[in-house]
Amino acid sequence: MTDLYALFGNPIVQSKSPHIHRQFAEQTGQDMHYTKQLVAIGEFEQAAQDFFAQGGKGLNITVPFKLNAFEFAQKRTARAERAGAVNTLAMLSDGSILGDNTDGIGMIHDMHNLGWELEGKRVLILGAGGAVRGILQPLLEENPAQIVIANRTFSKAEELAKNFHDMGDVQAKTFEQLAGETFDLVINGTSASMQGELPPLPDNLLSANANCYDMMYGAEPTIFLRWAQEHGAVQVADGLGMLIGQAAEAFYLWRQIRPEVVPVISAMRRQISEKK
Repeated sequence: MTDLYALFGNPIVQSKSPHIHRQFAEQTGQDMHYTKQLVAIGEFEQAAQDFFAQGGKGLNITVPFKLNAFEFAQKRTARAERAGAVNTLAMLSDGSILGDNTDGIGMIHDMHNLGWELEGKRVLILGAGGAVRGILQPLLEENPAQIVIANRTFSKAEELAKNFHDMGDVQAKTFEQLAGETFDLVINGTSASMQGELPPLPDNLLSANANCYDMMYGAEPTIFLRWAQEHGAVQVADGLGMLIGQAAEAFYLWRQIRPEVVPVISAMRRQISEKK
């Protein structure tokens, strides 16, 4: 019998998840069917209960339901507990629902595919929202020298730094306090770049061999990645590989098979470019 999986979100019209998981299933020979479902605000729990009651095996969760999914899960992985949000639900063999957060590990896998080293590096993260919360534990497990979180609302960055300081050197700063500092890796965790907006970054922010990563992606380089190239970044990357990497981690959780992400990234990149 074909196993059923789905994406829950609102909105979901732009989602690439069904396309990604279809490629994973074909590549690994898995008998599964993956759809996307628009869920009305306030109806997540009922929709999720119905999905699993009807034989569904797993869900991906996108905005705005990651906190709802966290509450819905009967068991949670350590990284989901740390993130305080769930983007993947899986039916376990005992019938219970496991919640996981694969966003951060998806980004780390993408950086490894790019050949980026994180150990011993000074890392700057722009933003302090839920997306950033989801990447902090996997980042800290790579043993960077330091992580600095910079955010317009300093108190949000400060709260995140406190929540994760037991795992390493994590500090909060305002954008003004970045003057005179240099970093080996800068990660944009804000969605502002999609609106063509850039935080107020000092000109000499990047070290000699710095890389820059935007968790957002599009057909064209984001304004943040253009800034990075103009300011001497050695390598830049957008979040398409992270999107596909987190999907691969969810696929592994569900099917115990790890798909190849690089050919899927290449295919998706071509598809996005053709739609420009």
